[in-house]
Amino acid sequence: MVKTLCYNKNTFMENLLAVIEMVPKDKKLIVFDLDGTLVETKSKLDEEMADLLKQLLAVKKVAVIGGARFERFKEDLIDRLNAGPELLSNLFLFPTTASSFYRYNKGEWQEVYSEKFSQEEKSKIMDAFEKSFREINYANPEKIYGELIEDRDSQITFSALGQDVVKELGEEGIQLKKKWRDENQELKIKLTQTLQKYLPDFEVRAAGYTSIDITKKGIDKEYGIRQIEKHLGVSIEDMLFVGDALFKGGNDNAALKTGVMCFEVKIVEDTKKLIRYILENDF
Repeated sequence: MVKTLCYNKNTFMENLLAVIEMVPKDKKLIVFDLDGTLVETKSKLDEEMADLLKQLLAVKKVAVIGGARFERFKEDLIDRLNAGPELLSNLFLFPTTASSFYRYNKGEWQEVYSEKFSQEEKSKIMDAFEKSFREINYANPEKIYGELIEDRDSQITFSALGQDVVKELGEEGIQLKKKWRDENQELKIKLTQTLQKYLPDFEVRAAGYTSIDITKKGIDKEYGIRQIEKHLGVSIEDMLFVGDALFKGGNDNAALKTGVMCFEVKIVEDTKKLIRYILENDF
């Protein structure tokens, strides 16, 4: 079990920035959320963002924490960057909400750690889904694209429309996810709370537009920030966290508990503006 540290709400809220001009440019490491921050939900890095990230990697260390498994990080982020070893050595990946960590070393991506579930834990989680669905009378949408519940080894993720809706439908899939999110916020919260009731020894979080992520207890964005500090030797004071869900109940909110400076974006374009601002040559 991962220990969760206590925090003072009034202290960490002071570190939440929404105005780009307030962001310090001298941070040594920038930590990004993935979906909704660097890319649209379950989408590939676009060319403009890839170019900006490469410029940033030339002058800063960059970490990315997201709910996707490593294979999607590679396909949608690394492969789209098309960066050389020198830049990749400055990039650190924390898939499945930092329940795993990968770094580039000697020409390949190496797993540093992974908080994988046991078969017993996986069975307990799947049983909790069945009980929760029955308790709240949950009915799946008429059409599901891919798996409804995906085993990511160190994280189990429920996606209301299926894991492959964007892969199969592209932009239409993104719009379907946004529509489901807007129409089913209360339902998603209710399902999350019901699952947490049946899984008190696990972390259950509403994530993205249609997803619910389950990891071992205490594994969240706070855990990820602390793992970055531990493994990379960069103090929290020298980091900036960037995410689109820093609001109360959002899956980025836990990062604030560390006291790290945070910048909230609404859309991917906001992230691009922030990177351009950091890259301006007046720091």
